[in-house]
Amino acid sequence: MTPRKNDSLLPELRAAIEAAQEKQAAEVTLLDLQGLGAFTNHFLLCTGFSARQVEAICDEVERKLEDLGTRLRHREGQAGGDWMLLDFGGLIVHVFTERARRFYDLERLWRAARRIEFQDSGEGGRYTDAAEAEG
Repeated sequence: MTPRKNDSLLPELRAAIEAAQEKQAAEVTLLDLQGLGAFTNHFLLCTGFSARQVEAICDEVERKLEDLGTRLRHREGQAGGDWMLLDFGGLIVHVFTERARRFYDLERLWRAARRIEFQDSGEGGRYTDAAEAEG
């Protein structure tokens, strides 16, 4: 399998992924929900190792997308919480603590979605298409 180039992603997706990686998010995963009857096109899922890191990841994603002109429609979750959600319309970003991510398991819930996993930023931020890897 050949990893796709980062350039093939929409600018707002690329910016959100890079923002999460810059704040050391782990298990960064993009779910492509197009064609599945979902209320959005993409979920970006990532893990922070503390409530403070979860909030920092959200702040950076919001800032980077705002710089691109992508307006935040809604933000859910409280500072100090285990899960925060940023709704940008066609992209919804979910930032979890490890415990919350395992509990809600959105990857299982949306298992029909094409899944793109990104290596942690310490490994160069490369990614692979999990759907292609399985097929």
